[in-house]
Amino acid sequence: MRDDEAQQLTALVLAAGNALVDGIHDGVVARGFADLRPAHGFAFARLAPSGATVSELAAHLGMTRQAAGQLVDELAAKGYVERRPHPGDGRARLVVLTDRGRACTRAAEQAAAETIGAWARTLGEDRLRTLRDDLASVAPAGRLRPTW
Repeated sequence: MRDDEAQQLTALVLAAGNALVDGIHDGVVARGFADLRPAHGFAFARLAPSGATVSELAAHLGMTRQAAGQLVDELAAKGYVERRPHPGDGRARLVVLTDRGRACTRAAEQAAAETIGAWARTLGEDRLRTLRDDLASVAPAGRLRPTW
């Protein structure tokens, strides 16, 4: 691939990622969760399975522990998360989603499906699955985090 083609591909992959984040955010807002920023969704993705400590969340988001603590304070004030005693470490606190946080996560999942559904209507189901498979073969596994 020529350099100019690689540069174009880079821009297109980044634009597709931005379109996905924007589609999810717009769908979340439309479902009544207008007090969040797209970056909050990256925190929710880490917290959704079983919670996390502030340190774990900071590592996931690529930010300082202090910044993650402020983010948790903000989300707690809005009713999306709460701190609980950590079941395995008496000194730590576990940050978990509240019912409101889980409802927002479901709204984000629905918005993601709608956004990807539009891509399927443009590309067709088979081509979209091929794109998914191709991306899976080159994209590194692991955490997803915003670019601050």
